[in-house]
Order: sequence, then structure tokens, then C-alpha cells
Amino acid sequence: MKGYYLYPATVADFYRRLGDSKRAVQHYEEALGLVGTEPERRFLERRLAECNN
Repeated sequence: MKGYYLYPATVADFYRRLGDSKRAVQHYEEALGLVGTEPERRFLERRLAECNN
């Protein structure tokens, strides 16, 4: 699944729901490096910001 942004985004969401912000941030950042469209990028950036609050 290398190069597929939804995999790290999904893993990030699991970690976010578990309360592990550090790991969630790592995976959201990975997903942002792979994402293709602007709406998807904005969604991931919002989720990443939630983890950093």
C-alpha cells in the first residue's frame, strides 16, 4: 500500500481515537505527503490540527 494516502490516514484516525496523538500526528503527516487533492489535504490538515491542540 506504499504511496496510498488512505492507509496512513486510517491508521492515524485509529491512533487519534485511542488518544495517542503522537502516533496519530506521525501518520497524518505521512498521509499529507501522499494526498492528491486539495479537499483531502484540508481534511487531513484539520485532523492534524486537532491532534496538536
